[in-house]
Amino acid sequence: MRTFGGVLLGLCALATAGAKPSIDQQIAQLEASNSKLLRYPTQFTQNIMPKMIHSHNDYWRDVPLLTALSYGVASVEADVSLINGTLFVGHENAALTPDRTLDSLYIQPLLAILKKQNPRNTFTVGSTGVFDTSSGTPLQLLIDIKTDGVEALPFILKAFQPLREGGYLTTFADGTLTTSAVTVVGTGNSPLEQVKALSPRDYFFDAPLTQLTDPSLNTTWDPTLSPLASTDYETAVGWNGIGEITEEQKANITKFVGDAHARGITARFWDTPAWPVYARENIWRALLEGGADWLNADDLAAASSF
Repeated sequence: MRTFGGVLLGLCALATAGAKPSIDQQIAQLEASNSKLLRYPTQFTQNIMPKMIHSHNDYWRDVPLLTALSYGVASVEADVSLINGTLFVGHENAALTPDRTLDSLYIQPLLAILKKQNPRNTFTVGSTGVFDTSSGTPLQLLIDIKTDGVEALPFILKAFQPLREGGYLTTFADGTLTTSAVTVVGTGNSPLEQVKALSPRDYFFDAPLTQLTDPSLNTTWDPTLSPLASTDYETAVGWNGIGEITEEQKANITKFVGDAHARGITARFWDTPAWPVYARENIWRALLEGGADWLNADDLAAASSF
């Protein structure tokens, strides 16, 4: 195998002899050399910029998780059902199969990606995330529990043990919140009181965006419990994206987002209208202008280029 230096010497010799290879020819020859110097070690997500987009029902995609990462999507969602001790992924029971589990679709692929992004050598200190361009940006993984949350939670916590052992989970322990490669947030039937009781905590809770100031919930909402707060767009805002948004609807967006930001929590509105496309984009624009952090999206290509 020719070395990188050997290829360079050969190119210099050609230039001295008057051959004058173009820069494109030099690039092609260097690539053909298969030199180790041209192998970027953490290139899995090279040149992909992370974006504050949430992949709604990510498991619906032809290739769950990876498709979202290819667009720079920084939040994905898995609907999880506990059946006979196994955590299956799917929107309803008719969509479940023996092969599509939380472990096979998300935990093992994430473990493989993070091992690639964190080669164990003399240079590695701590853990970097899935995005090479922004290694400190965590991937947010929403776990939407579809079955009984109290029953499912212990199984979910056990399922994340491989990522926990790798030091890849954002964790709150001993009064300190340590951000890592993956931040797991429970939603759906996730049991609030059981999540609050976790110590250390590496499974967080998707707070109710429209109820952050409600004293009846008897909960202090902050990033150590809830890095994210979400609500149904139709209930909270209701504008269909056609015509002009009212001042009241704008005020609702800014109020709820403001409630979250005052507590250091990011805000997400789910179930935003998807069609007509121009109406969807009007809604996205209004949400971003109102300070919302996450775009809840089914069309990742459109959201990533918005």
